[in-house]
Amino acid sequence: MNAIELNQALQMYVRTETFPVGVSIQKEEAALPSKAKRPVRDLGYPITICQAVGFSRRYGWSIAMNGADLSCPIAQVAFGYEEQPAFYTEGHLACGMYTDSLENGAKSELDVPKFSAEESGYYVSFPLERAQIEPDVVVIYGNAAQVMRLVAGMLYKRGGSIPSTFSSRADCADIAIKPIQTGQPQVIVPCYGDRLFAQTQDHEMAFSFHFRDAAELVEGLVGTQKGGIRYPIPSFLRYQAEFPTTYQKLAGMFGEKN
Repeated sequence: MNAIELNQALQMYVRTETFPVGVSIQKEEAALPSKAKRPVRDLGYPITICQAVGFSRRYGWSIAMNGADLSCPIAQVAFGYEEQPAFYTEGHLACGMYTDSLENGAKSELDVPKFSAEESGYYVSFPLERAQIEPDVVVIYGNAAQVMRLVAGMLYKRGGSIPSTFSSRADCADIAIKPIQTGQPQVIVPCYGDRLFAQTQDHEMAFSFHFRDAAELVEGLVGTQKGGIRYPIPSFLRYQAEFPTTYQKLAGMFGEKN
């Protein structure tokens, strides 16, 4: 299954408001999509990883970036563009904002998934329907019902449940790095930065998975649809409407004529 076919299936069974997005880590500049925008070169300023995904899912742009294009210091570390200084590992970024102590801040930073320098490369995001390269990971933003639909589809051939972790920080790492490193899909609660910088809305969640699982997901979406798990969620409509007394009186007048 290619990215275009996956996109068609997602639009049929999930019907998201924004484009499903492919994410790829490319080692060489020559491998970048020909039409990809480079933030500093084409926009005139660096952006966050979550903004790149936002451009792809809302504007339909392909974005290619490395550390020189990236404005977020936490993502610089997570995606392997910069080493982890003691100021970071000791928890100073989290302490006072997300945690009550440096010790707990250090735990939070340690928990963020990270690429090594060898794993790092150009971060490329693009709408699946315009894919020029194969994604490593696919991320889909939607409401809770749509994410539920994706979870059900992914579990159709597996059973059980999907383990995910939630920290309210650095969801860019959970979206891309964790599926690449673990091979497991992730349910994503968008972080504060994703909401602040990428305009992710209060009603939105996300679901990310390794692209090699695309055919399995689509088979699951088809199977669960046949089983009655669908989106939009059907409303119960098989009941007789009740009307105010005056409406009932008028209906009775209709009956008197017969």
